[in-house]
Amino acid sequence: MSWAGKILRVNLTTGVCKSEPLNMQWAQAYIGSRGLAAKYLTTEVNPKVDPLSADNKIYFTTGPLTGTMASTGGRYTVSTKSPLTGAIACSNSGGYFGAELKMAGWDMIAVEGKSAKPVYLYINDDVAELRDAAHLWGKSVFETEGTLKKSLQDPLTRVCSVGKAGENHVLFAAVVNDLHRAAGRSGVGAVMGSKMLKAIAVRGTKGVGNIRDPKQFMKVTFEKKKILAENAVTGQGLPTYGTQVLMNVINEVGALPTRNHRNNQFEGAKDISAEAMATPRPTDGKKPLVTNQACFGCTIACGRIQTIDKDHFTVQNKPQYWGASGGLEYEAAWALGAANGVNDLDALQYANVLCNEEGIDPISFGVTVGAVMELYEMGVLTKEQLGIEAPFGSAKALAFFAEETINGRGFGKEIGQGSKRLTAKYGHPDLSMSSKGQEFPAYDGRGIQGIGLAYATSNRGGCHLRGYTIASEVLGIPVKTDPLEHEGKPELVKAFQDATAAFDSSGLCVFTTFAWGLADLAPQMQAACDEKFTTEELEKIGERIWNMEREFNNAAGFTHKDDTLPKRLLTEAATSGPTKGKVNELAKMLPKYYEVRGWDPEGRPTAKTRERLGL
Repeated sequence: MSWAGKILRVNLTTGVCKSEPLNMQWAQAYIGSRGLAAKYLTTEVNPKVDPLSADNKIYFTTGPLTGTMASTGGRYTVSTKSPLTGAIACSNSGGYFGAELKMAGWDMIAVEGKSAKPVYLYINDDVAELRDAAHLWGKSVFETEGTLKKSLQDPLTRVCSVGKAGENHVLFAAVVNDLHRAAGRSGVGAVMGSKMLKAIAVRGTKGVGNIRDPKQFMKVTFEKKKILAENAVTGQGLPTYGTQVLMNVINEVGALPTRNHRNNQFEGAKDISAEAMATPRPTDGKKPLVTNQACFGCTIACGRIQTIDKDHFTVQNKPQYWGASGGLEYEAAWALGAANGVNDLDALQYANVLCNEEGIDPISFGVTVGAVMELYEMGVLTKEQLGIEAPFGSAKALAFFAEETINGRGFGKEIGQGSKRLTAKYGHPDLSMSSKGQEFPAYDGRGIQGIGLAYATSNRGGCHLRGYTIASEVLGIPVKTDPLEHEGKPELVKAFQDATAAFDSSGLCVFTTFAWGLADLAPQMQAACDEKFTTEELEKIGERIWNMEREFNNAAGFTHKDDTLPKRLLTEAATSGPTKGKVNELAKMLPKYYEVRGWDPEGRPTAKTRERLGL
């Protein structure tokens, strides 16, 4: 079976690293990555723990298909209790780090305690040791990765680390690997930084063995790659345009949140879209987009590599930003752009590079800036407080806030606490576009009813990747549903949430689900691991994982009252386009969602549901 069969337990307080056998009973019940880490976390961590205390733990976890020849088998997750939301956190990342960890022979790194001084974890196959990181503390992600590769004298070493944002406990700090791939959401980087763990450097030379049926695995993965290649989204749209292909699409359906959700269409969407990235700039005649890029084992290659015009105001006299770097994904382009009314593509890319460089989530950062700009326009915040004039549409304010936030300076310290805390402090909590304290991504829940329900019920707060109903409601995958209709959406959201939990736990990328269903994942899991992983079993495991995460949150103090949306989405109608006049019908959907989940009216799994799922 394609698990490595062991985990690395790292106690930062004592400085001891030790190998433990993987709990195979848990692996069979929760697969790996997100599900397996959730089982360890919910078993070992008190739900009431202070997320930034030594008593919290953080898990870096691969899936059974991570590091294999299955397409997109480069994923790993970072799981902990979130300092941003207080809920369970699981952030997924690609690149090469996860596959390298698996090839070193580890399914998981479980990190506990807190170091008295900055350290990094060095792993070379079976060798694992904590080393001094005083020389790395205060350095960016970019500098940290470069320094470690040079000092270790092995360019194939893979590194994940935190920047100054993680060190300074920015509540939406990310863990960044391979320079610009990130476990980006929920503040997992703040937890890593709070433990004084600057980085993990791993080199694996073992490969991934133990495939149950290698010939069958080769055959079935080849067949499934063919499906990805022939699909319009995974074979054409994502490789050519990346996730940014959605900017104009979502704007046209009237569901592109603009200026802190005041509006639902952005007149500048075309200026910050995938098409704009592929068009030569009028200033220097060069296309912003240099090339696409793939993570380990990926046949889709949705990643973007992008440049900024050297004469743009953000990078004048800053040659370190003149080269090509990780480019804009749709969510980042929206959060830095439309959410703030900014249509300057180079300014967006500058802010995006800073987010990568110092490790912060561009979604939470951008949405928080949107709240700041609205408070500024209302007169609640002033130029003197902010350090700059900050109306909607100001590219200069966006760039300034990015610099202040990553460096923990001035008003950037307040932005680094996220929109929920910031808007509450200044007397307008309804202006935080978030659920459970985590900021929404790039889809308006008024114009796409299912995604609104998905935001409200997501176990990690506002999130599109926990149940991407956009696939069905906008793109017609696997079936087309009406985005303006609330009927049937509780069932749709549950189905997407459960299936996604299974895919996340396998070690594969959720983008494969544009072309695959659980019926495509099942034969890959069966050939690699065990015949028991049928489509029906994977569906049940996904549901089991979802309910386990929910129970952790309930024990942490969350209730059905937290399954909600901001007043703006529930009472202020969309202002334009096909969705004009619509609000989100959460009150009509939520009771039915609880019913199809097998929960009581208070949003708690019933005894019957718990028994059925083996919780």
